[in-house]
Amino acid sequence: MNIGQDLMAGPPPTHLPADPAQALLASGTDRHDVARTHPASPFAWAALAGAAAEAQEDAITVYAYARVGYHRSLDMLRRNGWKGHGPVPWEHEPNRGFLMCLALLALAARSIGETDEWERCRDFLRDSSPTAYDELVKDA
Repeated sequence: MNIGQDLMAGPPPTHLPADPAQALLASGTDRHDVARTHPASPFAWAALAGAAAEAQEDAITVYAYARVGYHRSLDMLRRNGWKGHGPVPWEHEPNRGFLMCLALLALAARSIGETDEWERCRDFLRDSSPTAYDELVKDA
């Protein structure tokens, strides 16, 4: 054991790599085209889910887009060293696609009465990034 090692410290924060879809979306490229070109992108799925939510489309559509983004995000997180828990900071901008998908999934689950999923996703978001929780869910 290293002297001075903090045995109570949790895992280090996970920092996802830059997502090329984020720049395409920021440039105004159609979100459907971005998702077709970058189907593994959390930002692409968050953009689809967010637009559906803003347009007040059927909550099932929002839920479906957000769930795809959430699962693609979990794959990406694992490839980048995440072990199933630990911080995924909002302050690291490439993490925001995942965090937005998780928040949108939580909110859509709540809106369709999927209480267990709402609570699980809400808590997962809060545990991953209190800042993202405050930004995206706290007052929603």
